[in-house]
Amino acid sequence: MGILNNIEALNQALDQMMEKDEKVVVYGEDTGFEGGVFRATKGLQAKYGKDRCFDSPLTEAGIIGTGIGMAINGMKPVLEIQFQGFLFPGLNQLFVNGARFRNRTRGRFTVPMVVRMPYGGGIRALEHHSESIEAMLAHVPGLKVVIPSNPYDTKGLMISAIKDPDPVIFLEPKRIYRAFKQEVPEEIYEVPIGKARILKEGNDITVVGWGAMIPEIQLAVKDLEGEGISVELIDLRTISPIDKEAIENSVKKTGRFLVVHEAVKSFGVGAELISIVNEKAFLHLECPPTRLTGYDITVPLAKGEEHFMINPEKIKSKIKELINY
Repeated sequence: MGILNNIEALNQALDQMMEKDEKVVVYGEDTGFEGGVFRATKGLQAKYGKDRCFDSPLTEAGIIGTGIGMAINGMKPVLEIQFQGFLFPGLNQLFVNGARFRNRTRGRFTVPMVVRMPYGGGIRALEHHSESIEAMLAHVPGLKVVIPSNPYDTKGLMISAIKDPDPVIFLEPKRIYRAFKQEVPEEIYEVPIGKARILKEGNDITVVGWGAMIPEIQLAVKDLEGEGISVELIDLRTISPIDKEAIENSVKKTGRFLVVHEAVKSFGVGAELISIVNEKAFLHLECPPTRLTGYDITVPLAKGEEHFMINPEKIKSKIKELINY
């Protein structure tokens, strides 16, 4: 076992998969020599050479387009988009070609490609650096969307993503890149895509989150336990596909549901989860299924960002509101 943070776990996953499979290549803006803005690919170029870990031109459409071509022709590219907000110029290639190629060729070709990027707010960054657009990506058939919350899952999900025959969007919550460490097995292992994890069992309310929201929810839950409130906490881990069974079973037990996400409120993943609860467990509900989210605004810059972000106090307040409904 190693004691790793999220960046270290990600780097180890990439390193081990590059060592195991020479078809795995890693590239993006500053991904090679510098090791990426957050140093997720540090040391990989020195170890595997410039043909397998390299810097790309400043063109997201080019990064994703070449990745699709590589994947169709037998490679396993892992592409880095420097920040999620820079992804937009590449969406044409991702949505029109990458996501559709299996269907377009009736299964003759697949696109075993991973597109990874820092995601979300919390570091007082500039415009286009703090978006949370997982719902937009998950809305496109043919794409899988993964968001880990801890080092163990970061490594296991990345390995699963690289092995997956279809394009996987791997969103990395940047404010928890180095926030804490965890025991991570040295060997290669997989965390299944599409399977949620129950972090804590409880009886009074089901709370679902993912990514950087999980540590915030855990702090809130710890305080509420002292007040006699029993929370069942689920880390969704995969936005698409969603583990509907885990949500259904939990809500049938607790009768209350809260989803917490950093993205804007309208048309988000929270709304989709509430629909699942209403369809699968409506008769078990003791209060309306509810979402606690970001506001329907562009994420404020720098110091103003704190007014947008979800924190444990907001989570505790909303849970108590639902318990006392």
